[in-house]
Amino acid sequence: MIQTSARPPLPSGAISRIRLQSAQLSPGLRRVADHVMVSADSVVHQTITELASSVGVSEATITRLCRKLNFAGFHAFKLALATDVMARDPAPPPGGDSGSARAARLLHYTTQTLEGTAQLLDDAVLDRVATQLARAPRVDLTGQGNSGLLAQYFANRLMRLGITAIVSTDPHIAAVSISTVPRGGVVIGLSSSGSTIDTVQHLQLAQRHGHYTVAITHRASSPVTRYASDVLFTAAQEDPLSDSVFDTLTSQALVLELLYTAILPKRPEAHAMLRVTAESVVEKKY
Repeated sequence: MIQTSARPPLPSGAISRIRLQSAQLSPGLRRVADHVMVSADSVVHQTITELASSVGVSEATITRLCRKLNFAGFHAFKLALATDVMARDPAPPPGGDSGSARAARLLHYTTQTLEGTAQLLDDAVLDRVATQLARAPRVDLTGQGNSGLLAQYFANRLMRLGITAIVSTDPHIAAVSISTVPRGGVVIGLSSSGSTIDTVQHLQLAQRHGHYTVAITHRASSPVTRYASDVLFTAAQEDPLSDSVFDTLTSQALVLELLYTAILPKRPEAHAMLRVTAESVVEKKY
């Protein structure tokens, strides 16, 4: 009986796998691989759409490279690439690493993000979305992870105005709910990356049913925008392996609050509803 030796395991890093497989890559895949090797720091922040546009290839080519390198998909590839980038010798944080220095940096970056989000605001788009929300018989919101938390937050805000709002972070229940949205309803998808598969599919489903759809994202070139009647942009940018999502959350919250204030004058009954809903929880407080 002939025994064959087991294949050696592939290295975990994306860059190592590119180096290992470079000789076997087709010219198209080699173009993508070369771009990744040179621009890894920026690629970890890009969507598959943005990377394809940067290299001048199709999204399918990006996917083929990921599969060629034995990654399940682009997201898995990007996580491995982010690990490679973070493994480099980190520069010491500016201002030191004390609690006050970290607080100052967080405040600085968050302020920059909020100012950037305000600069991206399109008054005409904000007004269109607010008008649709103000008269919608029902609003469904969808989002995963941290975006799901913000979706729940905004659903509660809309409820205070007497607007029926539904949110589910379970993608199957969300899809069923979206399929029952009445005519004139609105579906809002929150995805900071714009590439969250469930959120993209939910907006696609809503569009197929003829509903007005809204995407809230910081990626202009991302899959979620293809199925949005209107898009509201934030200026946040997350690292795939970073827990620093405060600026993303606050930028999304800013856009949602601006929407809320834009809805108020479009619903004459809003202030009465705010009083009624406030009175409903009076006995819940000391």
